[in-house]
Amino acid sequence: MKKIEGRPKTLLQLLTGVKYTIHYYQREYRWGKKQIEELIEDLSGEFLEHYDPDHERREVERYGHYFLGSIIITHEGGENAIIDGQQRLTSLTLLLMYMAHQLTGDDQAEVQKMIYSTAFGKKSFNIDVPERAACLEALYNGRDFDPTDAPESVQNMYARYRDIEDLFPEGLRGAALPSFKDWLIHKVELIEITAATEQDAHKIFVSMNDRGLSLTPTEMLKGFLLSEIADNEPRKRANDLWKQRILELKALGKEEDADFLKTWLRARYAADIREGGKDTVNLDWDLIGTTFHKWVSENTSKIGLARSADYEHFVLQLFMRYSKVYIDLLKRSATWDARFP
Repeated sequence: MKKIEGRPKTLLQLLTGVKYTIHYYQREYRWGKKQIEELIEDLSGEFLEHYDPDHERREVERYGHYFLGSIIITHEGGENAIIDGQQRLTSLTLLLMYMAHQLTGDDQAEVQKMIYSTAFGKKSFNIDVPERAACLEALYNGRDFDPTDAPESVQNMYARYRDIEDLFPEGLRGAALPSFKDWLIHKVELIEITAATEQDAHKIFVSMNDRGLSLTPTEMLKGFLLSEIADNEPRKRANDLWKQRILELKALGKEEDADFLKTWLRARYAADIREGGKDTVNLDWDLIGTTFHKWVSENTSKIGLARSADYEHFVLQLFMRYSKVYIDLLKRSATWDARFP
């Protein structure tokens, strides 16, 4: 792995004049109301420790800084791809969008530049993910939007924006809002960690999210499989189909995505199982049942994964075929059908 560089940046520096994409192996945007509430409480609480209604606005420059963690990006391929930190940056963008509706004049314009930019007459959001654009457009312009059939990330973004509307503190509205805006964009900082290559980015992503952070084994497995598909078009298609099928599995039960993967991998690839006894070790069957994402990455030859085409086939053909069979079996087991007694 090449040298990793990290530097502190204010929210203004991170989100002004920069376009970000979100990599195919990233998880969905999944923050709930609890996380948004905690973010707003943390930021408002820190600001209000310093704020006094009698302060002139320029005094905000002396207020304390606030550290909001780190993000990981890579510049490979001419993109600024967010590898880790999209939950926070997406949530902060939603917060800024809400504040832009409440601000006026230069204050509003400054925040708007952190949300979107225009080039050659075309406006695009600074976190540029095509499937999210329609929702963000509607929220930004105060229009109605129906998230019912939208992807999981879009449904959550829409819900979290409505939460921000309800949770934004009264003490920050009105006269206090411009000062809070100044503090938020100039005094809230994150460490931007830059990975040189796609491979390095994936290694950092796995190591950070495989040590107690809240990424699921299913998401980790998707990240590994898709990172081994060389071409963009099949990789994007695999990502889209994977996300849709996981949603279908989760609609049948909270853990059905993991249950399917364990069942399929055990049935098709497990060659051995731990025998009873004091000093025995976990073997294929047992390892798949606990850390199937690791088992796959460590047993690629057993599965037949060597080239990019193998990974394409594994996701686009085998995963899709057997997950469909699994879903059909679950549905048949829940509802009586005389054709499938």
